[in-house]
Amino acid sequence: MMNEKDGEFLVKFARDVIERFVKNEIIETSSNYPKKLDEKGGVFVTLEENGELRGCIGLPYPEKPIIEAVKEAAISATHDPRFPPLSIDELNKITIEVSVLTEPEKINFKTPEELLSKIIPNKDGLILKNGWNSGLFLPQVWKQIPSKKEFLENLCYKAGLSDPEAWKSSDIYKFQVQSFKEKGDEY
Repeated sequence: MMNEKDGEFLVKFARDVIERFVKNEIIETSSNYPKKLDEKGGVFVTLEENGELRGCIGLPYPEKPIIEAVKEAAISATHDPRFPPLSIDELNKITIEVSVLTEPEKINFKTPEELLSKIIPNKDGLILKNGWNSGLFLPQVWKQIPSKKEFLENLCYKAGLSDPEAWKSSDIYKFQVQSFKEKGDEY
């Protein structure tokens, strides 16, 4: 569990990494950070510009120390393939959010109704896996898609599946996040 101080550090660290990367400067991770960030954890870094998504990339599984995962996700978010690469001119226009994920847990279900009953909107993020295809929505996506069925249908499309009902026969995992976001010029 991260506290506010840890979250503030992560957001400032992500901002520093992004600014250095975009300016082609050397990115260093000092040893002066909360030691709990050495624990392995999944993370996502989200960039917004004028309240609109500008990039969101992450590592959903706890395969790297959180500090390293944030560094990697922050760099990747600057060149999310859905958008042009982040420019130096945009650095003062973006807002950064860092989400630290719980380990994804597979949801066991026999019927679509049972699956829907096990999903909690605004709390659960979801990963859909179907063959080689997979897609992930952070819990924050519920703000745009509040219906459970629509959430899952859109997740199918994000996973590259043409059938919006493929969720009924896919593996679904859920996770929660602690998210920390810049607030104006503060953290």
